[in-house]
Parts: sequence; structure tokens; C-alpha cells
Amino acid sequence: MTPSKKKMEWVIDAKSSYFDLNLREVFSYHHLLARLVRKDFLINYQQTILGPLWILFQPLLTMVTYIFIFNKVIGVSIGGKLPPVLFYFSGIVLWNFFNDSFSAVSKTFRDNVHIFSKVYFPRLIVPFALITTQFFRFLIQFAFLLILLIYFIAFKGFHGKFTLYLLAIPLVIFVVGMISLSIGLIFSVITAKYRDLGNFIDIFIRVLLFVTPIIYPLSTVKENIRWIVELNPLTPLFELFRLGLLGEGTVSFPQLLYSSIFMVVSLFIAILIFNKQGSRLIDVI
Repeated sequence: MTPSKKKMEWVIDAKSSYFDLNLREVFSYHHLLARLVRKDFLINYQQTILGPLWILFQPLLTMVTYIFIFNKVIGVSIGGKLPPVLFYFSGIVLWNFFNDSFSAVSKTFRDNVHIFSKVYFPRLIVPFALITTQFFRFLIQFAFLLILLIYFIAFKGFHGKFTLYLLAIPLVIFVVGMISLSIGLIFSVITAKYRDLGNFIDIFIRVLLFVTPIIYPLSTVKENIRWIVELNPLTPLFELFRLGLLGEGTVSFPQLLYSSIFMVVSLFIAILIFNKQGSRLIDVI
């Protein structure tokens, strides 16, 4: 075939654009995404004593700590008749998915500059691989949560109110994942350019933890300060997650609409910023 008849699929150049998102090109690197996910798993759990069991050990230890400190010592009310084990573990599992995804994606440039500077591939492949890894971790923890739920139903007399809200759980997981991806992408650009702002991530996560209904249900928050918790777009998602899975939660359609709009807007802004600044940051880091 002569050079004039060769089909050019895409062009690699130094230009960057806010709207330069070629999903076809990103999908063509799906094999690379699979390899990156496999690499992350191997790095985290090879040559360790417990191996993948660490995925369950961390949330279980956190759950025991929360039950002892917040439920037994401080006496934080969890409302209703939910077993503390199910209440806390359900919140911890969903929070871990958000927290671990956000933390990993926010370090995209700092942890992968050695790869970005040597070979070309769509930069979005890396954050997609990171959040896919965290999603698989979440599935393992979520499966254990279902085992706990079945145990409490079969042997502890727990009677959950299972409704159509159960069907909303996949949507909750998707929205939480997309919010963590969008905020992580924005922070990855900011912290790559201004490294000292990376310290702000830890503060941000700690504050967000306490304004998210993980150790308490929204129904127990005083009316005069409830608006602070409701400003958090994760709040209705955590409440809907418990409502669908355990039968107790406080959520309304306007709150869910707020979370969905926040996800769409933040993801749109994040991809614009990431596309525009991604190639430029390699020379800055």
C-alpha cells in the first residue's frame, strides 16, 4: 500500500485543547488499562503475609474501632434498629471506595511522571485504571457486607425492609465512583503544579469524613446544622445506599438530583482541565 493510501487514525502533536477527548482512542488502549489494573494488584499484595485479605482486614478493623469508640464509649446514636455491625460496615465500605479512588487518582501525575515522559498514550487511561482497581476492591468488600447481611438475617433475627430502593444501589456506586474520579482529576492537576497543596488533600478527606453520614445517620443530625451535612453531595448517596441495602435511610429526590448534577458538572470540568493541562505538566513536575 502506498503512503498516500494509508489511513491515518489519529495525529500526535504538542497542541492541547479543553475539548480534546477522543473516547475511541482511549478505548483502543483497553489492553493497557487491563495491564495497569493487574500491576496495581500485584504491587499491593505480592510478598505480603495476608495478601488480598488486607482488602477485608482494613474495613473490619475500622468497623471494630468505630463500634467501640463511637457506639460504646461516646454513645453516638445510629437511629432505628439496625445492628451496629451492618450500619458501620456499610458506610465504611462505600467510604473506602470513594476515599481510595480519590486518593489514587489525585496522585496520577506525581506517581506516573516517569511513564508519561517516556511514551505516549491517552493520559486518562491511568486514572481509569486506578478507579477500576478500587472498584474491584470495593466488590470484594461489598460481597463480604452481603455475607454479613445474610448472617444477621438468618441467625440474628434482623428483618430489613427491602424495597425498590435496592435497585438504586448500582447507580449509587456509579455516582460515588464518578465523583471521586472527577475531584481526583482536578486535584491531580493542582498538586502536580503546586506540590505543597498535596497536604491539603489529607485535611480535605478528614473534614469530608465527618460531614458524611458514616458514623451517624442523617436523621440524628440537629435541624439547625443539618444543612452543613446536606451540602455534601455524598450524603444522599450514603443514605440511599443504606436505605436500599438495610431498609433505613433519609433521602429525597431533590437531594439525589443535587448529587447527580454535581457529578456531571464536576466530571465535565475535571476532564476539561485534565485534557488542557495534562501534556503541559510533564515539563513542570
